[in-house]
Amino acid sequence: MSQEQRAAARSMMSKGELGRTADAERAAYDALFAERPLGDDVTLTPRSIAGVPALDVQVAGADGDGLILYLHGGGYVVGSARTGANLAAPLARRTGVPAVSLDYRRAPEDPFPAAVEDALAAYKELLAGGRPIALAGESAGGGLVLATILAARREGLPLPAAAVVFSPLVDLTLSGESMDTRGDFDPLFSRDHIAEYAAHYLAGHDARDELGSPLFADLTGLPPLLIQVGSAEVVLDDALRLATRAARYDVDVSLDVVAGAPHVFQYMVGVMDEADEALDRAAAFLGLRLPVGAVA
Repeated sequence: MSQEQRAAARSMMSKGELGRTADAERAAYDALFAERPLGDDVTLTPRSIAGVPALDVQVAGADGDGLILYLHGGGYVVGSARTGANLAAPLARRTGVPAVSLDYRRAPEDPFPAAVEDALAAYKELLAGGRPIALAGESAGGGLVLATILAARREGLPLPAAAVVFSPLVDLTLSGESMDTRGDFDPLFSRDHIAEYAAHYLAGHDARDELGSPLFADLTGLPPLLIQVGSAEVVLDDALRLATRAARYDVDVSLDVVAGAPHVFQYMVGVMDEADEALDRAAAFLGLRLPVGAVA
């Protein structure tokens, strides 16, 4: 990553104001991410999965038999199926399989465990379709990916073929050292920002509940997992500790740490070389575990 690319990426990010209402947070987030062009080859079609709103993310030629269920980030407070499509679409393009981006319920209106319930319900309905499924998500959506898999395991459901998480938020106790040591480097978040989101989502619930903080779960039997994170973000230790814990439970886990990269740097496709390279690696990882189509 050149200095120019790094500067361009950081210029697109800024730490939001603390204490804003959820509506104000959502408006600011949508202004940055909800209208980004996805490419002329992408069609978004609204649908409902088990009563949960979603978007079918269809990339021309991506007609493989597998399916990617994408869970967007945003601290369980902001973000949408449309913002999630910004990463679901390039994954679909690179793997040659379609994706679905889910509009799960958000806090504070619908706190924990509403997001998990929605994601699990959607996963169950998609399973009934008989297609091999991979789960993917960024930030809080990455934590939700793990929580959904844990909830599916509780119910004795078949687990997904694989999971990919970008800059996952998997510890709502905020016990990772990087919450403090990386606060000055992270252009998007500080401990206080993450704490606000966590408080909205948990609404007084125990932060160590494994469906809120999958880092503390027994990870036995989880599917192959790819974790990607930048070194310049406060959730760095979430990713590092998740990889270590997964390995201790004999999970097939891969970890990418990109030096100097900010939170969910994969959004910077076309701006940072590392963003394109990371998505290529994620697609290759999924391609080993899903019946894929022709890769663009």
